[in-house]
Amino acid sequence: MDKGAKTVVVIPTYNECENITPMVQTVGALPHPLDLLIVDDSSPDGTGELADRLAQDNPFVHVLHRSAKNGLGRAYCEGFKWALERGYEYICQMDADFSHDPADLLKLVELAHKCDLVLGTRYKGGIRVINWPLNRLILSVGAARYVRIVTGMPFTDPTGGFKCFRKRALSSIELDRIRSNGYSFQIEMTHRIWTQGMDVREYPIIFTERQTGSSKMSLSIVFEAVYRVWGLLLDNRFRRSPLQKSDKADIPPTCSA
Repeated sequence: MDKGAKTVVVIPTYNECENITPMVQTVGALPHPLDLLIVDDSSPDGTGELADRLAQDNPFVHVLHRSAKNGLGRAYCEGFKWALERGYEYICQMDADFSHDPADLLKLVELAHKCDLVLGTRYKGGIRVINWPLNRLILSVGAARYVRIVTGMPFTDPTGGFKCFRKRALSSIELDRIRSNGYSFQIEMTHRIWTQGMDVREYPIIFTERQTGSSKMSLSIVFEAVYRVWGLLLDNRFRRSPLQKSDKADIPPTCSA
């Protein structure tokens, strides 16, 4: 890892009081320093207040409070803008519930030195999901295939939420124009970077169902993903491939390996 480059991990929270302390402890114990931004949507269980106390005792922890719960996508966008304004070179995103292993963060950042976006994938080279019911797994795998068919993106896990962005990749997106939430937010962010011809790579991870707290999955999130991918295809003028080199003069070049 480039020890001189600033890296932050953005974690949205809503009622994650049981998970946030061990998450801070785990990220703080990693062999390379990473900053942590907790974006709390006024959790009624006191997650935001606990995050403030953790930030007082841990200089690498920062907290962004939002006045209302209006979607995962908006929480991430607010966190991304916060990170870009402070000059972070690598911006990671992950869940607060340990379904994503914090130990994988360093590998994602290392790979991001060679590309623009790294996707932590549950399905490349096999299925690596622990403790999910069969219907949830079928829904996730089916959604990934559906997205690939509609958009043309070649990625095995486009709905996954464990990623590392380069600053230039996030800077190329007008975050205020992102309206998706849930699964469709993950799809849209990757789609906007991929269609610009930027370098997007996958890294296999193990995904473990949360042990504490409750899932934020809902039917409305599923339905949004079903129709939103068609909107992305329309926005891209039905082009199912990224820009070619001759078409992207205004896009910063991809870093070399």
